[in-house]
Amino acid sequence: MKKMTHLKSATLDSIEAIVVDIEATFTTGMPSFSIVGRGNLEIQESKDRVKSSLLMNEFKFPPKKITINLSPSEVIKKGSHLDASIALLIALHDKNVNFEDFFVFGELGLDGSLKDTSSIFLLILSLAKHGKIKNVLIPKESIEKISMIPNITIFAVENLAEAIEFFTTKDEETKSKYTIENRSYLYPSICIDGVDYFYDKRYNLDFRDVKGQKIAKRAALISVAGNHNILFEGSPGCGKSMITKRMRYTMPPMSLEEILEKAKTEVLGGADADFRPIRTFHSPHHTSTKGSILGGSKIGIISLSNNGAMFFDELPHFSKDIIEALREPLEDHVILVSRVNTKVKYDAKFLFIGAMNPCPCGNLLSKTKECRCNELEINRYKNRLSDPFLDRIDLIVTMGEVNSEDKGDIDSETIHSLVLEAFVRQKQRGQKELNGKLSELDIEKYCILDDQLQTILDRAIAQFSLSFRAINKVLKVARTIADIEKSDHIKKEHLFEALSYRRR
Repeated sequence: MKKMTHLKSATLDSIEAIVVDIEATFTTGMPSFSIVGRGNLEIQESKDRVKSSLLMNEFKFPPKKITINLSPSEVIKKGSHLDASIALLIALHDKNVNFEDFFVFGELGLDGSLKDTSSIFLLILSLAKHGKIKNVLIPKESIEKISMIPNITIFAVENLAEAIEFFTTKDEETKSKYTIENRSYLYPSICIDGVDYFYDKRYNLDFRDVKGQKIAKRAALISVAGNHNILFEGSPGCGKSMITKRMRYTMPPMSLEEILEKAKTEVLGGADADFRPIRTFHSPHHTSTKGSILGGSKIGIISLSNNGAMFFDELPHFSKDIIEALREPLEDHVILVSRVNTKVKYDAKFLFIGAMNPCPCGNLLSKTKECRCNELEINRYKNRLSDPFLDRIDLIVTMGEVNSEDKGDIDSETIHSLVLEAFVRQKQRGQKELNGKLSELDIEKYCILDDQLQTILDRAIAQFSLSFRAINKVLKVARTIADIEKSDHIKKEHLFEALSYRRR
């Protein structure tokens, strides 16, 4: 019996990678080829792809009983990217090859070509984040995405013959031609404590187009600078959606890890990976199903919005079940999705933006149009948003109508510059999270009030019946306003402005 050989690859379990140790034995007996270890249909089909690839490239298929084992056996393996590993073990079964510290990924064509798959980037990124991978052999088709991942050595080949040459040659010059350099990230960046944070100064939509609405634009600035949840209320056409769509391009810079994580969730959501340092933005329609937003058999929009923003236009028209289900991720920044025989926890740390009319017809606040709603209809409309849900919103802004004299008084570049400065102040204080996502312990550490301000806050608590959660929201918003104003300490005007954004 030949000695058993090993090669490493991986499979996805939910959104994380599990290392798969691929073992091969070649024993005397009736020639056969079997794959064990709970491989799905794609992996069972790989037997035909592997056979064809070897025979088309003039490699003799060993007249042995070939057994391929995928370990650990308790995990279901899926994906055609295991083809290359299986073929290499068979092709090199009689060679003295050291596969140690190497991962191999790639789907085989019938002619032996090596192809990219949608899961290769997700797998390598997940392994790299947890420090489980050093060297990887991939198809050349995968270079554009994989070369963005830092701290790994990448080798790329076009076909099975080149992969065999790579592992069998002792000529370093020959081996070096398959080496791929990691791509440098060329966007402008800010370095804080040795970590680079990247940003893009191109604004596809600019705040200079928004006429008037100074208070709403100020609230939008505070929202993106501190990652505070915000709700705009106003008549149709006052600029709620217009402001929201421009907020995405002024959001805080991103670390390389966040950029790669964004690319990963985009691939999971069925889109192409985008490596620009612009945070993800999702805006589901109010007719969307609960499963599509929260997640079920597939990852939901809430999870896809992690480290980005999610916009609910016409908020009260969303299902009450969906609105109430948002309370968990808005509070804990994770969402637990139940599946058959398992529960999956996804990160869900996003900026929530909501927009709503003041009444069903939308004209309650209008100075020129008559509201057609009675008091019962207005109350029923507003009561679709419960107090516990609204308590999780940091800023609530009522917007007036636009008139012909209003002008665009600030552009996106100016707002983004203020956001970047506030971001630096927060990070230089040692905060891991932006102000809007601070824990209770961090609030006590970073959102400090002097005796005079504490007295003002105590009066506001009594007058407006602020909950403990609402008090923390006020403190966090005040801290962000102080950062925007370049103040080391929260001042009276910062606290008053923060209180002005609370629901009355």
